[in-house]
Amino acid sequence: MARRGRGGGGGGDEMPEGMVGMSSSLSAEERERILKMVDEEPEAPALDDTSLRKLILGFEKKVYRNQELRIKFPDLPEKFMESEIDLNDTIQELHVIATVPDMYHHLKELNAIKSVLQLIGHENTDISIAIINLLQEMTDVDTLTESEDGATVLIDALLEEQVCATLVQNLDRLDDNVKEEAEGIHNTLSIIENMAEFRPEMCPDAAQQGLMQWLLKKLKPKVTFDANKLYCSEILAIILQDTQRNRVLLGELDGIDALLQQLAYFKKHDPINSEELEMMENLFNCLCSSLMLPGNKTAFLKGEGLQLMNLMLREKKQSRHSALKVLNHAMTGQEAGDNCTKFIDILGLRSLFPLFMKTPKITKKGPGDSEHEEHVCSIIAALFRNVTGSHHQRLVGKFSEGDHAKVDRLMELHFNYLKRVQACDDKIEREKQRRLREGDIIDDDQEDEYYIQRLDAGLFSLQLLDYIILELCCNSGVSSIKSRVLQLLNMRGGTITDIRSVVREYAGNIGDADSEEKGEAEKQRLLTLINRF
Repeated sequence: MARRGRGGGGGGDEMPEGMVGMSSSLSAEERERILKMVDEEPEAPALDDTSLRKLILGFEKKVYRNQELRIKFPDLPEKFMESEIDLNDTIQELHVIATVPDMYHHLKELNAIKSVLQLIGHENTDISIAIINLLQEMTDVDTLTESEDGATVLIDALLEEQVCATLVQNLDRLDDNVKEEAEGIHNTLSIIENMAEFRPEMCPDAAQQGLMQWLLKKLKPKVTFDANKLYCSEILAIILQDTQRNRVLLGELDGIDALLQQLAYFKKHDPINSEELEMMENLFNCLCSSLMLPGNKTAFLKGEGLQLMNLMLREKKQSRHSALKVLNHAMTGQEAGDNCTKFIDILGLRSLFPLFMKTPKITKKGPGDSEHEEHVCSIIAALFRNVTGSHHQRLVGKFSEGDHAKVDRLMELHFNYLKRVQACDDKIEREKQRRLREGDIIDDDQEDEYYIQRLDAGLFSLQLLDYIILELCCNSGVSSIKSRVLQLLNMRGGTITDIRSVVREYAGNIGDADSEEKGEAEKQRLLTLINRF
């Protein structure tokens, strides 16, 4: 996901502000003289420990003075307004600290972090937004990477003061319809993104401190699409990506329903531009992440997520491929039986098999053919694993109809992917022989790298396809299907051994992904199929 763009400064030779309007009345010599004066302006002295401490102490005094006058004259703004202007000016001066992250420890030592965070809730939103801008610049990832020690001190101090809770509370009073406040919201989200990138383990606490609830509220369909709504979808995707606690929290907050409501718009409408397309993809990714939790699969079923995704497959809008990806996540795994059964009940096979028979034309910016075919094959494989009785018969029946056209397609894909994987295997074998001749040792890490190359070449799709072939030949109860498979193998010079070895390797790797008990049971089931074939 792309990071949101942030405003930058002007170029070096631009006319100073306030002089642009005069430029037309100035002669060429005068303009040149003015620009020379600007160029020759002495640089500010470098910041050292003493000047930094002086700057921070001056800031603390301005904070205290403003608080004192606001308490003394709560109903007389004219009495404390000047102190607020002084405070705002001092906050602007503090931006210089972002240029020396190795000095961030002074903020901690002088207890300035607490003072900075207290100003986020300042009655004057201009002061609040100024502080947020300062924090956004100080936590910029490029700045943090300049000094790991300084970054660690700053992030630790911010998290100790529960910065996320403070930022979220402030978000509730900012108005997206006011330009300055909308920028304040954007920079607040940027602070959270910066910290999450530097310290991913802070994501669960941030979500618990109200962030996820606020994001879901912002992502409701009634909220008009804008840059901040896009950013919210990005932040939600980030905090769900690798955090099980946040997936649990999303379910507890009815987040699955909220995501489905927002995505329902894209059932009949394509995104109006690339930004809205990015938001749509982020929301689909949020759904996929959340469905890795079994409990959320149930919420998805109750929220009629299957029906929505099935309709998206039929509508053939830009949401179709992402809907297919979500269905893959919703129907994969031993806890997905109810979803698989329901998918057949809502006539999902009518939507799925046309995509199996013919891969749609993929746009340049969209996913590749291989990704599409992998999702379809994964869903069909999940259906074979998880449905029984009449549902299983309906699934098998699809491969019998039309003179076994779908068996023909299944075998076509098998030979396509087998060819790709064999070519990759040959390349890997040549590289291994070369390395052995040169005296290199091929360790476990290198073997893992080779396995990843095989997966990229289409090994996983081949494993799914060959598993489906075994299911059809051994468990369908339709002898004509097995006869067709054997006939096509003979015609194309394929062998049963190819299919058996592919599924045997697949079975050997299952325990790495599932729990030990479930993985062992699935492994034994596959080995039984191999022996029966």
